[in-house]
Amino acid sequence: MKIGNFTIDQNSPVFIIAELSANHNGSLDNALATIKSAKRAGANCIKLQTYTADTLTLDSNKEDFVIQGTIWEGKKYHELYQEAYTPWQWHEALFKAAQEEGLICFSSPFDKTAVDFLESLNAPAYKIASFEITDIPLIEYVASKGKPVILSTGIAQEADIELALEACHRMGNYDVALLKCTSSYPAPIEEANMCMVKDLAERYQVISGLSDHTMGSTVPIVATVFGAKIIEKHFIIDRAIGGPDASFSMNEQEFADMVKAVREAEKAIGKVDYTLTEKQASGKQFSRSLYIAEDVKAGEILTEKNLRSVRPGFGLHPKYYHESLGRKVKFDVEKGTRFSLDLVD
Repeated sequence: MKIGNFTIDQNSPVFIIAELSANHNGSLDNALATIKSAKRAGANCIKLQTYTADTLTLDSNKEDFVIQGTIWEGKKYHELYQEAYTPWQWHEALFKAAQEEGLICFSSPFDKTAVDFLESLNAPAYKIASFEITDIPLIEYVASKGKPVILSTGIAQEADIELALEACHRMGNYDVALLKCTSSYPAPIEEANMCMVKDLAERYQVISGLSDHTMGSTVPIVATVFGAKIIEKHFIIDRAIGGPDASFSMNEQEFADMVKAVREAEKAIGKVDYTLTEKQASGKQFSRSLYIAEDVKAGEILTEKNLRSVRPGFGLHPKYYHESLGRKVKFDVEKGTRFSLDLVD
């Protein structure tokens, strides 16, 4: 998978996305400042959301359209999305600002008109949000554009994931990644289930990753260990500016700390390699080896008392210990002499 100038595969660094979402709180200046801040924090990408309240829901007072059981309790869907949306007239400036900062920029579209609009901006990829993974017509339309598709699985069961992948494949698009996501805001860490990052990759033969709503860096680090190649976190310049997503978003220092931890985790994972580096090999001096443990005279027999396996590791390998016991020493040998087989008959 290639998004902009970034190649994502099993050997690549983790692709780290800063999710702008509603964290501009209605200000273009905030949005532009957030892009600069995300670059400083080490993000590879800034991601937008492209919708209006009217493309996402209905302006209705019916009970169905009032949010229950979340941090947005009691708000109408239309009211929340009217507050949270990123004005479409900002997009060109945001894409340009990202490019100037050396960040990749793309978006989550929520209907066909958003896809068409993003196509006019040459968006290099598309993200399908967790709650849209069941919108098969939208997924088909996105996939038909022939660009990488990243699917969040926050509300998805296996059948939902399979339907979404089949929709992409019907359009001839196999350039698809799946992100493990827990659609709670914030998400409890005990519901992260990061072992699923590896399972998604193996079960569906795709790039897998994490779209994270937990607090802190622990879950992204664990995701990296389980093979995540994409990590997305909500990003805000300052939670004090407020907004619908502020409470579960990372500020610049927190995000930078997460990026540092992920990059260190990548280094720690390393590769399967039983050879020793020069530094590791130098540590062999602290291993055990065979040494003469007290002065011995020519003709004396080696015993457990005068031949021992001790540190350092410059003498003969301890695997020769038992076969050396009971043998005669050829000549006088001082305590502390490295033992070798040429000392005995």
